[in-house]
Amino acid sequence: MISMRNELSDLSVFLLIVRHRSFRKAADQLGLSVSALSHRMKALEARLGVRLLNRTSRSVSPTAAGAALAEKVAAGLDIIHEGIEELQGRFGGISGSVRINVLRDAVPLLLAPVLPVFRERYPTIELEIAADDHFLDVTAEGFDAGLRYAGSIPEDMIAVTVTEPLMWVAVAAPAYLERMGRPQHPSDLLRHNCVRLRTGRGQIVRWDFDRGEEHLEIDAPGSLISGSTDIAISAALSGTAVVYCLERLARPHVEAGRLEILLPEWASPGPPLAFYYSSRRQVPHGLQVLIKTIRELRPTA
Repeated sequence: MISMRNELSDLSVFLLIVRHRSFRKAADQLGLSVSALSHRMKALEARLGVRLLNRTSRSVSPTAAGAALAEKVAAGLDIIHEGIEELQGRFGGISGSVRINVLRDAVPLLLAPVLPVFRERYPTIELEIAADDHFLDVTAEGFDAGLRYAGSIPEDMIAVTVTEPLMWVAVAAPAYLERMGRPQHPSDLLRHNCVRLRTGRGQIVRWDFDRGEEHLEIDAPGSLISGSTDIAISAALSGTAVVYCLERLARPHVEAGRLEILLPEWASPGPPLAFYYSSRRQVPHGLQVLIKTIRELRPTA
C-alpha cells in the first residue's frame, strides 16, 4: 500500500512537470526543490525501465513513452478527482476551493453582481479570483478555470459560455459631441479623437460596426492607448474622447446622461464570455455551481 501511494505521488509529480514543461515551476508549485524532483523522476524512470523526460539546460519535454504515460495518468487522476468531488458534493455538502483567472472587465460585468448570492448559497466554498487581461495557460499556472471571450479560447480547452453575445458600442460625453459634432456614419469616427484599446494579447482593438448586411471595421485614431476599460471610460466621461466598449459597462453612465451611445443602429454583437478548462472530468463542484449561479442570475442581460 505504501509503495502504491508513493507511486501515485511520483506519477502526479511527473504529470505536473510535463504540464509545466519545467522542473522549476513544478517545484515552486509543490514547495519542493528542483533536485528533489529530479531525483524522484530518475528513480521513477529506473523503476519503470524507460526514459520519460527529455532534459536540456533550458527545457523539459516528455519522450514518446512519457507523453503516452502522461495522457493515461491525467485520465486516471481525473477519474479519482471526479469521484472525490462527487463524494464531497453528495455527502459532505459542497465545499472546497476554486481558483479562477478572469478578464478585468468580467469582474464588474459578471462576478460582482453574482458574488453576494453565491457567497450566501455556498459559504463553505473558498473562491479565489485573479483579474488579469493577459492570456495564460490556466492549467500550468494552477487555476481551475479561466474566463475569457469565447472567440479567444484555445481549441484544445473545454469552453462553457455563461453570457449571451455581448454588444459593443461607441460612446462619448454630450459635451464632447456638442463641441466636435455627432458622427452620422462609422467612417466619421476617423475624424474624432478616440481611445484605442489594447488586448491582453497585445493587439489594438479594431472597432466593429454592423447594420443589416453591412459590416465595417474601423481602425480608430487617437492619442491615448490603454489596456483598461476603466481608463477609457474615464476619458470619455471627461469629455475628451470617443470610446468603444461593451454596452453593458457603459449603460449606467448612459442612463445617467453622462455618456451617449453613438450610431446605435450600428451596434455590433461580440462573442459571449466563457469559462474554459482542460478536462470535463476535473471540474470542481464549486466551479460548477458558480457557472450555474451566473447562468441563473444573468447579470449581463
